[in-house]
Amino acid sequence: MDDDSRLARWQQHTEIPLVLASLIFLVSYAVRVLGHGHLPQPVLDLCLALTFTAWAIFGVDYAVCWRLSGQRLGFVRRHPLDTVVLVLPLLRPLRIVKMYESVQRRHGRPRLSLHARVIVYAGMASLLLGFTGALAVYQQERGAPGSNMRTFGDAVWFTCSTLATVGYGDITPVTERGRVVAVGIMGVGLGLLGAVTGTFASWLLQVFSVEDDEGPPGS
Repeated sequence: MDDDSRLARWQQHTEIPLVLASLIFLVSYAVRVLGHGHLPQPVLDLCLALTFTAWAIFGVDYAVCWRLSGQRLGFVRRHPLDTVVLVLPLLRPLRIVKMYESVQRRHGRPRLSLHARVIVYAGMASLLLGFTGALAVYQQERGAPGSNMRTFGDAVWFTCSTLATVGYGDITPVTERGRVVAVGIMGVGLGLLGAVTGTFASWLLQVFSVEDDEGPPGS
C-alpha cells in the first residue's frame, strides 16, 4: 500500500474524531473564559485539561499525516491550514468547516456550486472565528487597567466591527496580547471579505457572460 492511500485512509478515519476535538476545544475554552470567577476551580481546571487534550489530538494527527505523506517539508507547504491550526489555537474550530465537504460527499448530497461553497465556508468561518476571537480578546482585556471592554458583549461588538473592517473605535484593546488578537481578527476579516466579494463578483460576471452569449430573445 503506497503512502497516498495510507494517508487517505487515516484522514478518512480521523475526520469525525478531529471534529469532536474541535468542538471540545471550543466548548471548553468558552466555558473557561466565560466561567472565570463564576465556576468552581475544579471545573475550570477540567476545561483547561480538555483544551490541552484537544491540542494533543491535533498534534498526533499532524505528526501521523506528515509521516504517512512522505513529503517531509513539502507536507507543511501543501497543507497550510493544518499547520496553522496546529500552531494557532483560535483557528482549531476551522476543522468544523473542513468537515462540511466530507459530510456532503459521504451522504451523496448534491454539491453546491463553487461560488456558493466559498460563500458558505466564509460565513461558517466568520462565525467560528468571530466567536473564538471575541473570547480571546475578552480574556486579555477584562479587568485590565484602562480597558473599556467590560463584558463579553463588548468583545463581540468589537470583534464584529473588526471582522467587517469597519472599526468604530468605541471599544479598543489596551493590552499587548489583546492588540495582537485584534490584528489577527483584522487579517482574517480582510481575507474573508475579499473571498466573498471576489466570489460574488465572479458569479455576476459569469451570469452576465451567459446572458450575452444567449443574446436577446428571438435573435
